[in-house]
Amino acid sequence: MLTCKKTYRDIPFAHRQHRHEGHCALIHGHNWAITLTFSCRETDPNGFVVDFGDLKYLKDWIQTHLDHACLFNEDDPERETLLQAHASLFKTYLLPNCSCEGIAEHLFSRFDPMVRQHTHERAWITAVEVEEDSRNSARYQP
Repeated sequence: MLTCKKTYRDIPFAHRQHRHEGHCALIHGHNWAITLTFSCRETDPNGFVVDFGDLKYLKDWIQTHLDHACLFNEDDPERETLLQAHASLFKTYLLPNCSCEGIAEHLFSRFDPMVRQHTHERAWITAVEVEEDSRNSARYQP
C-alpha cells in the first residue's frame, strides 16, 4: 500500500467546548490545519496515490463549511439561543463533537467517501489529523 499526505493550513474557525469547566467553554478560535493521509493499492497512470491538483473538491468543502465558521456540538444547550439572537454574525457548522478529536473523526466521515467517489474507489483516506494552531493535534485513523 502506498500513501501520501496533503495539508490544508491556516483555516480560521472557532468552536466551543460547552462541557469544559475552563476557558474552552467560551467561543474561541484557532488557525487550524487539516492533514489528510491518502492510500491506494495501485497508483494512477501518473504514478500518484492522488493527484494533489485534482483535490479542489476538498479545498472547496473546507472553504464552504469551515473557513471563518463557528463549530458547535449538536447538543450544545446554548447553540440555539446564540444563533437566534445573532444569526447574522455566525457561519455555523454543527457536528457531534467539536473537540479536536471529534473534528478529525467527523472530517474522516466526510472526506473518505468523497475521495473514494472521485477516484472510483482506487484511493481512500486512512487518517485525518487536525491541529489547533501549532501546539495541539488529534489524529483519527479507523
